[in-house]
Amino acid sequence: MTLTLRQTILLCLALSLCALLVVPGNFPGLSGDARLTLAVFALATCAWIGTPIDDTYIALGAGLALTATGVISSDTLFGTLGDETVWLLICAFVLAAAVARSGLAGRAAAFLVSGARSVRQLTHLTTAALVVTAFAVPATSGRAALALPVFLALAKVLADRKRLVVMLALLFPTVILLSAVATLIGAGAHLITVSVLWESTGERIGFTQWLLLGLPLAIASSHLAAEAVLWTTTRRADRKGPIHITADDIQAHVEDTEQPVTGPWEPAETRCALLLATVVALWCSEPLHQVPPAVVALIGAVVASSPALGTVRLKDALRTVPWSLLLFMAATMAMGVALADSGAAKWLVSGLPVDLSPWLFLASVIAVSTAAHLVLQSRSARSSVLVPLVVAAAVGAGVNPVAAALASTAAAGFCHTLPASAKPVTLFAEIPGTPTYTPRDLLRLSAVLAPLTAALVLLFALAVWPLLGVPVVR
Repeated sequence: MTLTLRQTILLCLALSLCALLVVPGNFPGLSGDARLTLAVFALATCAWIGTPIDDTYIALGAGLALTATGVISSDTLFGTLGDETVWLLICAFVLAAAVARSGLAGRAAAFLVSGARSVRQLTHLTTAALVVTAFAVPATSGRAALALPVFLALAKVLADRKRLVVMLALLFPTVILLSAVATLIGAGAHLITVSVLWESTGERIGFTQWLLLGLPLAIASSHLAAEAVLWTTTRRADRKGPIHITADDIQAHVEDTEQPVTGPWEPAETRCALLLATVVALWCSEPLHQVPPAVVALIGAVVASSPALGTVRLKDALRTVPWSLLLFMAATMAMGVALADSGAAKWLVSGLPVDLSPWLFLASVIAVSTAAHLVLQSRSARSSVLVPLVVAAAVGAGVNPVAAALASTAAAGFCHTLPASAKPVTLFAEIPGTPTYTPRDLLRLSAVLAPLTAALVLLFALAVWPLLGVPVVR
C-alpha cells in the first residue's frame, strides 16, 4: 500500500510524538502508563484520520497494545463487551429488524406524509416522521437504510419537480443525523459518551435522562435544519406549488409490494406496534420500575423473535447487528479507561487555560466538536477522542463534565459538509436514476447549518439543560 503525502505526514508526526513520550526525561510528571497510553492514543488517532484501515481494526489494535503493556488488564478489555450499553444496542437492532420486517415503518411514514398539502408541510411532516424513527431503529446508518425506500417512493411521485426531490434527498440524511441525539441508542457515540462519564466521574446517564435532555434538542435542531434545507435548495416558485400525495401513491411506488402501506393492519404489524410502544414506555418509565433499559430491550428482543409472537427469526435479526461497531465501542471504552486511570487525559488538558468562563468553555468545546467531522469521519471515533479530553478539561475548569460531554456529543452530530462525512450523507448522495444533491449543495447548507446548530446546542447547554437537572457548573 502506497502512502499519500497526508498519510506520510500524519505517520511522521505520530511517530515523533511517540518517540518524545517514551523518553523518560521528557514531560516530567507523566507516569510510565500515561506515556504508553498517550503514545497508543496518538497512533490510533492518526490512523483513524489518515489511513483507510478499518476503524474497528485500529481500535482493537490500540486496546490490545494497552493490555499487552499492562496499562489495563485483560478483564477491563474484555469486560467492556459485557457492558449493558452494548447489550442495549444489540437488542435494539433485533427490535429494529422486527419493525422493518413487519412493514410498520413504511405505513407510519405514508400516514404522516400523505397529510401534506404544501411543500413546507411535506418538509416538516417528513422531519417529524424521521425524528420518531430514532425510537425504533438504532444508529443513523440503520435509519437511513430504512428511510431510503420511502424517499425513493416520494421521488417517483414528485418526479416532475426535480428541485423538491433534491431537497428531500438532502433533508433525509440531515434530519437523521441531527435527530439521533433524541435517544441513547440513536448513535454508538452516545454509548461511548455514557461509558466515559461513568468511568471518569462515576455518573451514569440512563435512557430516560438522555431522552429528557436530548429529545427537545433533536426536535428543535431537526425542524430548524428542515427550514435551512428548504431555503438553500429550493426557490420561491418551488415552495409555492401545492402538494397532494396519497398513501396509495406511495404504495404504487414502493418496491416491496408485499408490505402494504394502506388498508387494514396485518396481525404482525399490530403485534410489532404494541411491542415497540411497550418497550419505549418501559424505557421512559425506568425511574418508576427500576428495570434497566438493557433488560427491557432484551425482553423485547426475545418477544420480537419468538416463534409465536415475533415477526422475525432471531438468527435473521442478529445478522443486522453491526458487530464491527460493537467491537469498536468496546475497544474505545477500554481506551477511555486507560486515559482516565493512567492520568494521561488529565495531563493532556493541564496546560489549557482554566480561567475561562463556563459559557466560553462550552462554546469552545462545541466549536471544536462541530468541526471535528472534517478530520475524523467516524462519529464514534470523534467521541472516543474528544469526550475523555472534554471531561478532564471540564473538571479542571470547574464546568459540569456531564454538560460538557453532552454538548460535545450533540455538536458532533453535525457532519454534513462533505459526501464522505457520514454514512447517511453518502447513501443519499449516490442514488442511480434519482436526482440528488451535489457537494456544492452540501457546502451551501453547511455554511448556514453549522453555526445554527452550534448556537442551538450552546443555548440548550446554558439555558435549557440546567432546568432539566444538568447545571453548567457543579
